[in-house]
Amino acid sequence: MIFLEEIFNMTEALLGEGLNHFFLIELIFFSLDRSLLYFLVWLVFRWSYLKIRKNRWPVKNKRREWILNSFVFYILLLIHLTVFRGGTSLSSIELHIQPLSVINWVPLVETIKLTNGISMFSYYYNLYGNILWFVPMGFGSAYLLKEKHSFLRTLSIGFLVSLSIEVLQYLLDTGIPDIDDLIFNTLGTILGIWCFHFIHWIRAKRNKKQDKLVSKKE
Repeated sequence: MIFLEEIFNMTEALLGEGLNHFFLIELIFFSLDRSLLYFLVWLVFRWSYLKIRKNRWPVKNKRREWILNSFVFYILLLIHLTVFRGGTSLSSIELHIQPLSVINWVPLVETIKLTNGISMFSYYYNLYGNILWFVPMGFGSAYLLKEKHSFLRTLSIGFLVSLSIEVLQYLLDTGIPDIDDLIFNTLGTILGIWCFHFIHWIRAKRNKKQDKLVSKKE
């Protein structure tokens, strides 16, 4: 690790032996550390692009720029959490020829099996984690598409990203491709789209109320 090694070592000393699912915390630390590195590279390229392009600097729409950068960091983190796990990185990619039988094709079977485990943590993480991790996908895609946004177009982005993750897990042997992940990720994208429309509705309603107050004063 480059940025978070000391914090991770402290966390491992406190929780490493007493927490059954500490490997998830380790995965999160590793993924955050790698994502921060690539995000800094992105910021350099983004800043250079804005400086070179005329009328792009200083940034006029700061909210959109903030959401764009947050979305890029989210994508980087998502890729490292799901594909480049453990010691896997861009420099150590190897394709693995696997039989198609390793893929879980039947919906909900593997998820239901998790309810028979020692604890329900794996079940909750697989179900709700896969949904919640893709809520930013729906919200961020809808916001950044602006007038090009439509429910189906934004939903297709979340679906294709999830499908790409499953395909990469299969090709790189860094995870078990599961149709449940695709289903739950798509549900998370839908929730994100709904959140975007709900916030947009709240803002439109507030602006309309303010316009009425202004017109009354005039």
